Amino acid sequence: MKLNEIAPQEGAVKKRMRVGRGIGSGKGKTCGKGVKGQKSRTGVAINGFEGGQMPLYRRLPKFGFSNHFAKDYSTVSLAQLQAAIDAKLLDAKAPITSKAIIEAGLAPKAKDGVRLLGNGEISAKVTLQIAGATATAKAAVEKAGGSVDIIVPQAKPVVRKKPIPGQK
Repeated sequence: MKLNEIAPQEGAVKKRMRVGRGIGSGKGKTCGKGVKGQKSRTGVAINGFEGGQMPLYRRLPKFGFSNHFAKDYSTVSLAQLQAAIDAKLLDAKAPITSKAIIEAGLAPKAKDGVRLLGNGEISAKVTLQIAGATATAKAAVEKAGGSVDIIVPQAKPVVRKKPIPGQK
């Protein structure tokens, strides 16, 4: 087989329609767009336009709020943590960090850190070093003889390319 012999499978590629090439082509003159008006021309952007009437998306009230500064934690429950310890994915004797939890496959990625939720029960005595934990989760770990250390992930310093005018 040579590069010049490679071709797509029969029927996989459809030939494009050449419009505006005479009335005999079937798509000549108006190119299948009807006649005149805004929609027959290029650059049409009228989604939501209601002929000048106030559109529905502006008539309805706005609601909700999205906090762009809120922390987005990966969550792990007590039950998941206990199951990972039982399956020997985590070592209960060593301190369990966010990195160890992610490597064990309990959380898909770090995001802003790992937060422990109080769903389920834990019987292993563990030392957790994570970004956050609910009050019930912390109480359950301490009841089992373990401890939870809240470690705030360090923010990366902002490096400016140009100095701010007026500063040295």
